[in-house]
Amino acid sequence: MKVTNKRKQAGFTLIEMMVVVAVIGLLIAMVGPRVFNQVEKAERTRVAQDIRVVENALKFYRLDNFRYPTQSQGLEALVTAPAGVDNWNGPYLDAVPNDPWKTPYLYGNPGSKGKDIDVYTYGADGVSGGEGSNKDWGNWNVQ
Repeated sequence: MKVTNKRKQAGFTLIEMMVVVAVIGLLIAMVGPRVFNQVEKAERTRVAQDIRVVENALKFYRLDNFRYPTQSQGLEALVTAPAGVDNWNGPYLDAVPNDPWKTPYLYGNPGSKGKDIDVYTYGADGVSGGEGSNKDWGNWNVQ
């Protein structure tokens, strides 16, 4: 009689590992763009909300003082009373907000994009122009 010793296989074969890696790669390729698109959408939403809040605070400032803060006073005039302003009834904001990239929002008076004033950010790169997260967002193009 012939006795055969069959050893039990322990672990995974190379082909099984390659199949698992390929499936994970396909999942990442399908899900990755959607996740990054959601990040950009969240940045856009936050910028739009922040700009609307600052713009509304500027409108309250104008109601009290009959004009918007000057360019040199900037958005800080919404937090602390600037010198020479008698009707300041603030603070209109607790603090000047930062954009999603940790940069303070910029302010322009007079506005240059068809508005009385500009409240804007240059995006992730901090440079005028760009697309995606690097796009310039302001009270003239947020919805």
